[in-house]
Amino acid sequence: MPIKIPNDLPAAAKLRSENIFVMAADRAVTQDIRPLKILLLNLMPTKIATETQLARLLGNTPLQVEMDLLMVESHVSKNTSAEHMLAFYKTFDQVRDNTYDGMVITGAPVEQLPFEEVDYWEELCTIFEWTKTHVTSTFHICWGAQAGLYYHWGIPKKPLPRKLSGVYRHRVVHKGSILFRGFDDTFMVPQSRYTTVDEADILARPELKILAESDEAGVYAISTHGGRQIFITGHSEYDADTLLNEYTRDVKAGINPDIPVNYFPDDDDTREPVCTWRSSANLLYCNWLNYFVYQATPYDLNKVGVVLMDDHMPAWIRDEKK
Repeated sequence: MPIKIPNDLPAAAKLRSENIFVMAADRAVTQDIRPLKILLLNLMPTKIATETQLARLLGNTPLQVEMDLLMVESHVSKNTSAEHMLAFYKTFDQVRDNTYDGMVITGAPVEQLPFEEVDYWEELCTIFEWTKTHVTSTFHICWGAQAGLYYHWGIPKKPLPRKLSGVYRHRVVHKGSILFRGFDDTFMVPQSRYTTVDEADILARPELKILAESDEAGVYAISTHGGRQIFITGHSEYDADTLLNEYTRDVKAGINPDIPVNYFPDDDDTREPVCTWRSSANLLYCNWLNYFVYQATPYDLNKVGVVLMDDHMPAWIRDEKK
């Protein structure tokens, strides 16, 4: 089934060229289906690229998805035109009375700052609190995951000796995890960050479960019981050339970055990188949309936050909580 996004959003043409089913609003209303309403809080500087990456994954499922784009008002994007933001993005004041089946909160290039020094931190905290009553399941990515873990559970981020950059082998450690149903024993994930969260800090919170991790990159996926909050430390949504673009940017800036791990053939940065994570990325988002959004959300969106009680949950979610 398709993803419903504005026809003139730059992502629409790109996705159509990739045979991702993008549906116009006038056709969507003719289908006797309630689409899943997903809110994307896009904190990345490369907003159009991120919109496309996530729309691609959210649209590659059997479910009809309608995506709203959200920006923070307390920060002005330097890399995306004001015209694009005004045309396609909503402010929190414009959505605060809405309810959503799911929400995605992206990473942001501010991880070396203390959370409280990020210029939109107060606004983000308001949004975090709002998700607890207005969203069925919230999917946090990279810095968004670190920020969510800090706000909701008091888990700090800690600096790494050097930037973690590359494509790392991960494994599922919670064998009953529905989020990773159908995954191979090991799978690859792009990572791009300067900070991390400690496993011990997560294990100290009985409300949280570690679902997947990497020997080199650390904890990858954390979930609350029932999956209302999911935290992903890596970037499964990245395109094949995203790490290349970041690496080239850092080289030009004189940062002297390490060559991304397991990315270029034979670690030769003059060769075209190979994408080894696309299938697992599609399965990750498909599982989230199916099990934690579609099968958990009430048909009446006005009941989000009201019916998410144990006796209303599907049996598998009650089992997942154990």
